[in-house]
Amino acid sequence: MSGHHHDHHHHHAAPTANAGWTFGVAVVLNSVFVVAEFIAGMVSGSMALVADAGHNLSDVLSLVLAWIAAILSARAPSERFTYGLKSSSILAALANAALLWVAIGGILVETVRRFADPAPVGGGMIIAVAAAGIVVNGASALLFAKGSKSDLNVRAAFVHLLADAAVSAAVVVAGLLITFTGLTWIDPAASLLVTAVIAWSSWGLLRDSLHLGMLGVPAGINLSEVRRYLQQLPGVERVHDLHVWPMSTTESALTAHLVMPCAPSGDAFLHEVSHELEHRFGIGHPTLQIEAGEHACALQGDHVV
Repeated sequence: MSGHHHDHHHHHAAPTANAGWTFGVAVVLNSVFVVAEFIAGMVSGSMALVADAGHNLSDVLSLVLAWIAAILSARAPSERFTYGLKSSSILAALANAALLWVAIGGILVETVRRFADPAPVGGGMIIAVAAAGIVVNGASALLFAKGSKSDLNVRAAFVHLLADAAVSAAVVVAGLLITFTGLTWIDPAASLLVTAVIAWSSWGLLRDSLHLGMLGVPAGINLSEVRRYLQQLPGVERVHDLHVWPMSTTESALTAHLVMPCAPSGDAFLHEVSHELEHRFGIGHPTLQIEAGEHACALQGDHVV
């Protein structure tokens, strides 16, 4: 006897009007600030402000991409996309990582040039604009604070915006040092520090998004523990063709063949296993095939895909 079962206990809720409002306000606030910060950086000659403006611009694009991905992820499955467009959140993460590294390259080129040819910098304007950045980024982060407890994408936006507030604080310190010492090299040095922070914070995003894009086992799911759980189920002799992959940045799927010479009757067994996979491992889309073991399965080998 063999069968398939696909049981869902919990689905991630579609973006609500409130979530759309949150993204919208954050995008508008940060867009206005990016324009103001870039102009102030050019007028004052501060590469630290220009670097931070480039960072904040990438954040605005990241928010827009995450917003679009959240909307697309909520679309119903279709004949062409049987899982819907859930994986758009993974594509958004990859795009965000790429945008960050393009910004890093551009900022580094100009920063190196400023070290070779230092320019006068207005410390007072740097302090004022960066202080405004602390307020804007802090307020934007607060918008996502509540949702960050239950949604991974919202949590990422929350943490990123808090980091931006910290970077703006570093630029304020640079402005104070320039004002009191008059040393022009402090500005490109601060720009390098900002760039290093961006690179450090975005490396994890790049690594994780590439991992998900390659259908790697999502972080937080231990495949050995999943296999052990399935193998210890009553009546299961062995497990093969076990695969776990991300459907999106928040949802995971699993397929597995369970060899059970005395296959259970009814769906109670499959319902229970699906329930446990959801609550123990966060796998909400399991598909299980039960095999009696009378004939060798073509996918039985561990290295057969």
